[in-house]
Amino acid sequence: MLILVVAPAGRVFAESGGADTSALDAAVEKLQTNINVVWTCVAAFLVFFMQAGFAMVEAGFTRAKNAVNILMKNLMDFSIGTIAFFLVGFGLMFGATNGLFGTTDFAIKNILGDGESWNYSFLIFQTVFAGTAATIVSGAMAGRTKFKGYLVYSVFICAFIYPIFGSWAWGSLLNGGGWLENLGFVDFAGSTVVHSIGGWLALAGAIVLGPRLGKYGPDKKSRAILGHNIPLAALGVFILWFGWFGFNPGSTTVGNGEIGRVAVTTNLAAAAGAIAAMLVSWIISKKPDASMSLNGALAGLVAITAPCYTVTPMGALAIGLIAGVIVVLSVLFIDNVLKVDDPVGAVSVHGVCGAWGTLACGLFNAEGVLGIGDNTGLFYGGGFKQLGVQLVGIAACFAWAFIIGLIMFTVIKKTIGLRASADEELKGLDIGEHGMEAYSGFQVFSTT
Repeated sequence: MLILVVAPAGRVFAESGGADTSALDAAVEKLQTNINVVWTCVAAFLVFFMQAGFAMVEAGFTRAKNAVNILMKNLMDFSIGTIAFFLVGFGLMFGATNGLFGTTDFAIKNILGDGESWNYSFLIFQTVFAGTAATIVSGAMAGRTKFKGYLVYSVFICAFIYPIFGSWAWGSLLNGGGWLENLGFVDFAGSTVVHSIGGWLALAGAIVLGPRLGKYGPDKKSRAILGHNIPLAALGVFILWFGWFGFNPGSTTVGNGEIGRVAVTTNLAAAAGAIAAMLVSWIISKKPDASMSLNGALAGLVAITAPCYTVTPMGALAIGLIAGVIVVLSVLFIDNVLKVDDPVGAVSVHGVCGAWGTLACGLFNAEGVLGIGDNTGLFYGGGFKQLGVQLVGIAACFAWAFIIGLIMFTVIKKTIGLRASADEELKGLDIGEHGMEAYSGFQVFSTT
């Protein structure tokens, strides 16, 4: 019997079937490792492209006079976040555990010390996740935030806030370990670790910052401040949907057939979220609202991010449908009842729907059915245990991100300043903060 072996360099050699198969095993293992590295890097690049999606969504849903400011914040939170996460955050998140708060190992030791190519791939994949958590906040604080105050925030979230919670839930993915994962907490790709962290920080920032001028009238009723470019926002949503095929399937970090299964659950939830949000907005406002429908797709994507690996396709449909309903009701509640000004719905999409997706693991996890683990949810015979663990993780995330966020934004407000002047806000932050216009020659000043 003749066995053909495909070596990593593309060469093919043969061995006798009766001979020692160790060379074959080593070659197969090396090939699989290289496939894993390539897939993880491709997924990281897809997630990086989501930065463009966030920039387009936020710019489209806000005023034309603030478009440059939105783009600059998305550029800088990723650029600053990359360096902060490399120098400090990665080590805190994945280094050898030292008590509740992390590690003495830093990124250079973890990445460069052993020379393993996989660690480099893991670093870039985790870096783009940190950038995603950071950029969520910019939309909720759009139109009235000082640029330098936002830059300071970007350092803290990627160096400290995101990595610390990440170490609790994901630390064992490299050298660390965390108390949440020891409890059995499930968040496969980051509904809570990434999205709710960003969403609850966005809530804290919007509260400390206060609403845009003219958002709430003398009667305290909310006034719509419409985005200037819905086609741009729609482009951003489609980019984000595309990038999510790196976000969720990429979190397998293994190049095998599971990629397709996770892509299916991800896509089904997004589609269901868009449809549900459209229908709910249609019932409430008597029109199928485009902005709500777009946010519904994002809500489905955020919600399925935690359970994408552990639920069936039908479970994903249910999770996405519920997320689409939740996001519409949440946007209206935060705007009209809490009186928190969130121009793009970031708190509802990422904070609230991230919490829903994480909770859904305790309901829809079908690990016993799928044969991939023992964290089975309530609806598949797993009882209430997993649901309780998920609630602990959700509560820990909210307490950590929201409380630290309130402290951080208050300190920034009292020191270097957080809110732009009324004059800058009226003229637009593009001119006031950056000295330029997104649409040169088309600027129209307004009183709102």
